[in-house]
Amino acid sequence: MREFDYRRADDVSGAVALLGDDPDARYLGGGTNLVDLMKNGVERPARLVDVRGLPLDRIEPAGDGGLRIGATVTNSDLAAHPGVRRNYPALTQAVLAGASGQLRNMATVGGNLLQRTRCGYFTDVTKPCNKRRPGSGCPAVEGEHHNHAILGASGHCVAVHPSDMGVALTAFDAVVTYRTADGEGELPLADFYLPVGDTPHRETALPPGALVTGVTLPPAPVAARSRYRKVRERASYAFAIGSVAAALDVGGGVVREARLALGAVASRPWRARAAEAVLNGAPATAESFAAAADAELAAARPLPDNGYKVTLMRNLVVGVLSELAEEAAR
Repeated sequence: MREFDYRRADDVSGAVALLGDDPDARYLGGGTNLVDLMKNGVERPARLVDVRGLPLDRIEPAGDGGLRIGATVTNSDLAAHPGVRRNYPALTQAVLAGASGQLRNMATVGGNLLQRTRCGYFTDVTKPCNKRRPGSGCPAVEGEHHNHAILGASGHCVAVHPSDMGVALTAFDAVVTYRTADGEGELPLADFYLPVGDTPHRETALPPGALVTGVTLPPAPVAARSRYRKVRERASYAFAIGSVAAALDVGGGVVREARLALGAVASRPWRARAAEAVLNGAPATAESFAAAADAELAAARPLPDNGYKVTLMRNLVVGVLSELAEEAAR
């Protein structure tokens, strides 16, 4: 690990000023991803600006009935919050499905959204990787890729985003707020992550030097009946090979509103818009749920060793939506 400067910020504007326009500086929250990347040489910051002590650790009601979640709220506190558990249960389930209890006690909401892929080629500095070293290639395309992307990838990168939390937030139309030296800004989570294209090293639409200050969840009555389901290769402390965040409002046997987002299938949490279009107004049946999954997965372009994900995600979508429909019918 190289030597680096460490500063502790006292307020948001001070944190932004400390980072400045230095491309080699980084904000430090819980450190559960950044410090690991520093240890193996992927990240080599010249300065760390510690933002853990900033007054961004609260979850508060938004004026319209939603929630405002501060960027330094821990994953554990987010999952336990009564308003989240009551109004956005899939978000609580997603957070609890991630990492271990010890890591959730340290990890922050802002850091979770900004965590980087766990692709083995990305984390191994002896290997080429377009995300780490633009123009060097993507060995995963021809190499180890059984847990890589089937949607929205390109020949330049086939890695997936590891966040569970981000999948649920995507389903509920969350908005990310941030601060730069020029003032405050916001980005819908749907626009927060950039498409891979030929620039996989550009992961978010945040302006240079921006500090994520929070996430706003708009009111979504449908979210009160929601679920997050994660499939992984071992029972705990493992990243997903496929996940679904779903919410369903059913009346008279017909889907009145559906929200659906997929995880571990793309470089970003994947909002299943095509599936939602099929679901809205359709009978709340397994046949409709399968048709919705097929509509979304028609765009899948699996690699030789990850085609299983298409079947996995189809079954996962049908299963979760069927469970929600059964609950609604009780």
